Amino acid sequence: MSVPKAVLYYSSNSVWSCAVLLALEEKGYADDEVDRKIVDLDKGDNFSVSFLRLNIKGTVPTLVVPFQDSLSVDAERRYKALIDPKVRSRAIINFLDQSRSPLSRTRTTSTAPAPTLTPATIAFTATTETILEIIHAEDVSPDILAFINAQDDVTLKTFATNITPAIAGRQKALAECLSDAEAGKIVASAKVKNFWREKQIETEQLLAVLLVADKEEAALESADKTRRAEFFIKAKAAWGVKVKGACVKLNQEIIGPYALGDQLSTADVSLAAWMRKVVILAGGTAGNDGATAISTLESYIGFTLAKNYQAVDAREKEVAMVSKLEAFWQAMSSRSSWKKMY
Repeated sequence: MSVPKAVLYYSSNSVWSCAVLLALEEKGYADDEVDRKIVDLDKGDNFSVSFLRLNIKGTVPTLVVPFQDSLSVDAERRYKALIDPKVRSRAIINFLDQSRSPLSRTRTTSTAPAPTLTPATIAFTATTETILEIIHAEDVSPDILAFINAQDDVTLKTFATNITPAIAGRQKALAECLSDAEAGKIVASAKVKNFWREKQIETEQLLAVLLVADKEEAALESADKTRRAEFFIKAKAAWGVKVKGACVKLNQEIIGPYALGDQLSTADVSLAAWMRKVVILAGGTAGNDGATAISTLESYIGFTLAKNYQAVDAREKEVAMVSKLEAFWQAMSSRSSWKKMY
């Protein structure tokens, strides 16, 4: 009998899944130490009964870990799902950090270093909590921003072309789940059925906007005009107020070049994943240098971050003032974990 292993259910489209994957790389876990199972969000895999048994919220990442007394090869395998919807990936990252340390590498197959990512002082812990509270706020979640990433008729057309197939796929999956449950083909609790119905309503509302995105406003029915206007109001508030405010706060809170200074921490893997997804939604790429990434974000939102960090160019031996977020992006994008993933 082989030793039970943790199983990570994830999606490369999920920002918090990417944070966990970065943590795995930074902690030096070998590829065979944690089983990885892709959850296809575009096909609605996260709405299946089997996945909802693991995580009733239908979200990724979800880490299923063996109980402590099942680590023995002769023990009966028993698992629990590690998920806390309120803190998203934070519980998983903390678990991964504690499970592999410089002092303990039980049953590890990796010879890579196992740096401790947990903040070492009370002050750093407080800063970490502040940063994580900012980026884990529901209204600045890139996984939600991805569905409201258009603020006028022109960008809405492009946005609809790119995202409609995925939303339609999820809608189809939800309809099939409800239909199969009503026909008795699958067994689902009342709680699960209500979850499907809630998600179906949310999806239908978004599809109603997307399916008429190619029409000029003058050609829209009254209800469609109202829905489009509400969509733009929500999008502008999210990007122009919430995301802008989050970036300004982060630019003040992080020390630089990493969140807590020179040493990587748990705050960095989450912040890096958040920053990458937000920049991509704004039109940048993971391959951008720090200056390009942040200027793209600033241009998209319509603001300018304070240049409050002294950066040194080792090659040119020059000193320049940049924003802390630019310095952070430059530091993270230079790491092997970032290059391997993105």
